[in-house]
Amino acid sequence: MDVLSAVFIAPFAQMWDNPEFLLEVVLGGLLSGVLYSLVALGFVLIYKASGVFNFAQGTMVLFAALTLAGLMDKQVPSWAAILLTIAVMVALAFIVERAVLRPLVNQEQIILFMATIGITYVLRGVGQIMWGGDVRTLDLGLPTTPWLVGGVVMVNKFDLVSAAVAGTLVAVLAVFFQKTAVGRALRAVADDHQAALAVGIPLKSIWVIVWTAAGLVALVAGTLWGTNLGVQFSIELVALKALPVLILGGFTSIPGAIVGGLIVGAGEKIAEVYWGPALGGAIEDWFAYMLALAFLLFRPQGLFGERIIERV
Repeated sequence: MDVLSAVFIAPFAQMWDNPEFLLEVVLGGLLSGVLYSLVALGFVLIYKASGVFNFAQGTMVLFAALTLAGLMDKQVPSWAAILLTIAVMVALAFIVERAVLRPLVNQEQIILFMATIGITYVLRGVGQIMWGGDVRTLDLGLPTTPWLVGGVVMVNKFDLVSAAVAGTLVAVLAVFFQKTAVGRALRAVADDHQAALAVGIPLKSIWVIVWTAAGLVALVAGTLWGTNLGVQFSIELVALKALPVLILGGFTSIPGAIVGGLIVGAGEKIAEVYWGPALGGAIEDWFAYMLALAFLLFRPQGLFGERIIERV
């Protein structure tokens, strides 16, 4: 009974005993969740354009951060390094469309998925050949000092800036792909490649646009995480935390990516702070995946995904 109380009951009592600290934990989790949403958005964009899960998105985050940090280590000014990295990610979109996607038009989704696994290992190898495997620092002059909000809640200024940048980008891309002609063409391409071509939708242009957008998302996420954690290959694993976000929100939903990221970010912080001591710690590493497993069992389409009904 004492064990049951320590694991399940005592953490709730701690929450209500110190609501200011609870608010601080939740706010920190929400700010981290915005970054998860940003990476998840890259997955959603490519899934909506090609109907396939892009396994390479996490590696794109790593590759963009490595490129930016490597250029800055070569004494390239920050603004020039950012522009050059953007050019690299745009070039990557053209290469992927021409060398990988165009030959696989109208192929089975599993073939496209396997192609993205190949892209993952190519980017990882090219990044290591070009920039090496050492941990790099990335300093863009963002504030890192804590800030006392309302006299009761302590928030890191870097988290606030990161959340503001990521949230703005998520909002702009959401509006662009939901309200514009490109967004409608994107959904048509995802439904049927051949039908989209038949009605005059330029398939290769749509794929270049959406992979470019995913590359820019990867650059922003890689820059923010690289500044906070250092540019290292473990960023790729952090970026894969977007997978549970996708499962929670739905693979085709931009709002779902946002809400799912906030749920995962806040949930893992609360679990780590309040249940971590009783369960041995490190809950933050696996909490999101356990939550995703529960969703797969009871609502596999996610919060905002469409239920698929097949009649035979």
